[in-house]
Amino acid sequence: MTMQDYRDWAETQNTKKPYLSVVIPTYNEVWRILPTIGAIASFVSSLDFAWELIISDDGSTDDTIELVENLNLVNMQLLKSENTGKGGAVKRGVLKAQGDLVLFLDADQATPIEQLPELIDAITKEKADIVIGSRSSSDSTVANKSFFRKTLSWGLKTLVKIGFRLPHKDTQCGFKLFSAESAKRLFNVAKIDGFSFDLELLYIAKKTNMKVAEVGVSWHDAPGSTVSGTQDTIKFIKDMPKILSNSFKGEYKIEKENQTLDKELTKV
Repeated sequence: MTMQDYRDWAETQNTKKPYLSVVIPTYNEVWRILPTIGAIASFVSSLDFAWELIISDDGSTDDTIELVENLNLVNMQLLKSENTGKGGAVKRGVLKAQGDLVLFLDADQATPIEQLPELIDAITKEKADIVIGSRSSSDSTVANKSFFRKTLSWGLKTLVKIGFRLPHKDTQCGFKLFSAESAKRLFNVAKIDGFSFDLELLYIAKKTNMKVAEVGVSWHDAPGSTVSGTQDTIKFIKDMPKILSNSFKGEYKIEKENQTLDKELTKV
């Protein structure tokens, strides 16, 4: 990669439709948002396609918003909202995305952006609708994960396997790539704004016969995470019956909810 690649992206407005939209949900990320944006922008700008960056802030009370605004990156947009939860922040970003592909990743870069090409390969070669980064595949590597988080992860995976019969080894890794069409369809009917939104998306994808590929990724437990293990686990467990109830009531019928979207997609 070259510094010129980054400068061109930072200072010159895209004239082409983005091939990729990168969505980062933020909440009080003042200590790491700048290095995260720098790392992502430097790497993705070196790839041979037009792209955009969307920072979707979820009601930060620190200086996260001010720091992002002061960057003045012409191909980055900042979305500001009251606090709704991570799922809500990702949803707002995805629905604003213009790219043919949409990646969302966590602000802590627990999975490094350098693994993006592996997900793009999977979505193009396997004709997948979604590619999820997995910390549980045989070719993944996990560093610094505490015994407490390992125990929580095992418990959640067991509940998901029993309650939802999903074939995926890891539903919660914050590194997922979608085709634009699948992203819009899923997020337009999604109801969960909190930590368990990934589970809801993958459950809807299964019900609507979307193709999901899984790629092993490198992951490290980043210090200073804004995720609360115990509180988010409790919320996750409470959301599980809500997802099943929504499904039973027919609230995930993509065909009904996305008639307008169908018309928009045919115009592209």
